[in-house]
Amino acid sequence: MAKCVEAFLVALASHASPATVAAYRHDLAALCAFTERREVTEPAALDTVLLRAFLGSERSRGLAPRSLARRRAALSRFADYLVKQGELVDNPVGLLRTPKQPSHLPRPVDVDALARFLDTPHDGTPLGARDQAILELFYSSGLRLAELAALDLKDLQDSRVRVIGKGGKPRQVPVGRRAHQALTEWLGCRSVLAPLNEQALFVGQRGARLGHRAIQKRLAQLSIARGLPEHLHPHRLRHSFASHLLESSQDLRAVQELLGHANLSTTQVYTRLDWQHLATSYDAAHPRAKRDHRSKNPSPENRNSENNSPRSKP
Repeated sequence: MAKCVEAFLVALASHASPATVAAYRHDLAALCAFTERREVTEPAALDTVLLRAFLGSERSRGLAPRSLARRRAALSRFADYLVKQGELVDNPVGLLRTPKQPSHLPRPVDVDALARFLDTPHDGTPLGARDQAILELFYSSGLRLAELAALDLKDLQDSRVRVIGKGGKPRQVPVGRRAHQALTEWLGCRSVLAPLNEQALFVGQRGARLGHRAIQKRLAQLSIARGLPEHLHPHRLRHSFASHLLESSQDLRAVQELLGHANLSTTQVYTRLDWQHLATSYDAAHPRAKRDHRSKNPSPENRNSENNSPRSKP
């Protein structure tokens, strides 16, 4: 079982992000531990009953619905691989269901509070310039944490940045004026920290590529140091980018492209649509919503004609 899992992860790494591979490795390690306890060693023994028992045991351990859904996704991808390898006849995961995930939206940072936070001057050191460039780029371009951490120098192209999103899909996103200024300042002092052969855009004190945890930690520290009265993490900046842009442009399709979402429904979960705007758009665009203004405040003559019409009679 473990050998098949490792072979699957090697194949997955050819087209999936390192973060996806690491997550699936963690999920399938739990499966291997479960099958070992059950003394199941052959992948051909993976059936719906066994995998349902596995997910049930994970739920009993207290795994959240989101984690269970990811476990199921990893099982399904692994089972698809086993089908292609001839180990399974079909994918047994199709009949499995996980608990419904609670629908909650991350709360964007208030636009004015975020502006004051970003406008707070840094300490003038190379690390300060780096942190400012990271903050501005997150908010300017709506990048995921993994996308920003993976950026190389060659990915910067004037007022655009090229990123590799989920599923290995590349996209180009604009870089705003303030983010461009912050990046220019960082690139001017980057050589103080980075060796000549380092291609990573953002590096740490030792000159190596800045990792995910380090970026998350710096954002949390900066939110405290600059007096932002709430916890700040990369996803909140990405969500704030999407929410603030949508509030201004009302262009959901454009926000979808900038975020790199394959489905518009994913963008609708990320963003907070203003109900009043939706109602106004509906009234303006839907054929059945358009009403004659005279019907809203009918004149006495109109009221009389309505009362005398066949439809007004009981």
